[in-house]
Amino acid sequence: MDAVTYPNAKVAEYVNANVVAVRIGHEEEPLAGRYLVKWTPRLFVLDPEETTHHQIMGFLPPDEFVPFLYLGRAKAAFHADRLDEAAEMLDQLLQETPASASAPEAVFLRGVSRFKKDHDKSHLQKVYRTLRQDYPGSDWAPRGFPYWNL
Repeated sequence: MDAVTYPNAKVAEYVNANVVAVRIGHEEEPLAGRYLVKWTPRLFVLDPEETTHHQIMGFLPPDEFVPFLYLGRAKAAFHADRLDEAAEMLDQLLQETPASASAPEAVFLRGVSRFKKDHDKSHLQKVYRTLRQDYPGSDWAPRGFPYWNL
């Protein structure tokens, strides 16, 4: 990631504006043990209280790294019940990177965020339709199935 992802201008701009980056090697205790870093890269999105909201193991190219961070930040907002903020970040992720690996999960979480805010079932129905139409092969498509007939 040092040679390809981190030097990318869009990645650097997003990281500098939105997150505090910390690097932990797999041999750096006690943090490596606390976060189960056994192989690198292992990427986490944590909140200030060090609660993990999103993580992945393995290389991410620049065009996947920023959506990964967007999704992690949105999940942190969602978990803190800042539903408007979460939905806004997920909208931005989907507008800017609709073909990213993070997009299907963003569709799901955006619909759930909106439903939790106003209890309008149409948000969940839209999750099903969007995942089925735009991301049918994703791991997230079946998760929208329960909402098809609300």
